Amino acid sequence: MPTRASKTKKPSGKWIRTPQGYRAFHPDPLPPALNWSPRLVRVLSDADQILGQLAGEGRRLPNPHLLIRPFIQREAVYSSRIEGTQSTLGELLAADAGVPVERSPEDLREVGNYVAALDHGIKRLPSLPLSIRLVRELHEKLMRGVRGDHATPGELRRSQNWIGPSGCTLATAAYVPPPPEILMACLGRWENFLHDRTMPILVQAALVHYQFEAIHPFLDGNGRVGRLLIILLLMERGVLPLPLLYLSAFFEATRRDYYEALNGVTERSAWEEWLLYFLNGVARQSEDALSRAQRINRLLDGWQSRVRSPGALGLLDLLAVNPFLTVRKAEKHLRVAFNTAALAIRQLQQEGIVVQQGDARRDRVFCAQALLDILEEPPKLTSPEPAFFRPTPGSARRSA
Repeated sequence: MPTRASKTKKPSGKWIRTPQGYRAFHPDPLPPALNWSPRLVRVLSDADQILGQLAGEGRRLPNPHLLIRPFIQREAVYSSRIEGTQSTLGELLAADAGVPVERSPEDLREVGNYVAALDHGIKRLPSLPLSIRLVRELHEKLMRGVRGDHATPGELRRSQNWIGPSGCTLATAAYVPPPPEILMACLGRWENFLHDRTMPILVQAALVHYQFEAIHPFLDGNGRVGRLLIILLLMERGVLPLPLLYLSAFFEATRRDYYEALNGVTERSAWEEWLLYFLNGVARQSEDALSRAQRINRLLDGWQSRVRSPGALGLLDLLAVNPFLTVRKAEKHLRVAFNTAALAIRQLQQEGIVVQQGDARRDRVFCAQALLDILEEPPKLTSPEPAFFRPTPGSARRSA
């Protein structure tokens, strides 16, 4: 592990004034000079250990293809929420089950696109390593047909973007990323570091995420693509067998800390503070995912021990994917007549596994509320570093 002490308070790059008169940030190539303090080494060790436990649990899951789906959707909701989308996990799951919801179709489409982009990335990894090319494919899936569709899905920006309060200009922006004429040079160096195998993978993931946000290669969608890259990098390296770790809930709950830590790197090369924040998020979210997976498995095991009929048993796998259920959906899944599907659901009702939503007599909707409660439960962010990692609302900087 390389050790290079750094006490600098200088920016992690250069602020260059452009011919147009505004200043843009040119990030230094990765890796930076890191101070491997005892505190940083300890936090890295803790995160590695807990992430390893999560990976081990993932390898033991009896039906990982079933359980992972709502976890992916949960990540999509939180990642999109950081960007201002208001959809809840319950609304997304209900809509996927064919239940009408009041949330705007645009919000639901944005969250659905995040799921599609992650699915695409996972399928592509065996044949295409993480790269600029795959990043562009992720962006195309993410931005197609949503409000940012004007931002040329899958295309790197050809004009200057900036970050700041609504109505700000290039001259008053909080942050201006590299100009388009040096964008490919910055991305090329970023891609080279992406393929580096000489440093701890969690540290590399943290550095990759920061640098991607600093470069901001797209007109919109940079934050969501940057968060997707964390999951995909850990899967590509074999650290996780499945997409089990999702940091968006941590970033969203500690949003002010997230932006302050990113800004700290830009403004004064505060790499250790960023790494401590990021690694703490890995540890806390690994614990959170581990707890949810174990509780969901226990719940499903308990249901299986109580249900006797083949039809009702066949619906438990369906509930593991989505706790919302309709008779039409059950009919299609079981490949039985409508009345037979309705009988299977009635048996689940009698066991207290599902309850009807509302009092409709037709097109009834049922929900496994105990399962939904586990999925919608706010993240537990109990931390050994309470003074530094405080969950606070608000945002100092918006990363699209």
